[in-house]
Amino acid sequence: QGQLVESGGGLVQPGGSLRLSCVTSRITFNIYTMGWYRQAPGKQRELVTTITSGGSTDYVDSVKGRFTISRDNAKNTVYLQMNSLKPEDTAVYYCNANRAGIHFWGQGTQVTVSS
Repeated sequence: QGQLVESGGGLVQPGGSLRLSCVTSRITFNIYTMGWYRQAPGKQRELVTTITSGGSTDYVDSVKGRFTISRDNAKNTVYLQMNSLKPEDTAVYYCNANRAGIHFWGQGTQVTVSS
């Protein structure tokens, strides 16, 4: 059973930055597509960004140019650099590992963007 542990969330002012990390274990990290999802209060969980085993990335339109996903296969870790944060980015952010429809999830980390 894969384990994913997120960290790096917190409270930040609009326009600020945060870097989320997700450390994985018990999976062959380098063959998984990794992703970040988020869920705001009263809303459905949405896919924010993914990075394939080959390093190809994709982003939801609302974060393009502001968020960057990256991975370090040597550390079994995926990152999400979030810049120019907006109040609407406030959500619980979840790390996801996906291969052939098999998903593993982290417990989530809260990101709050507020002045």
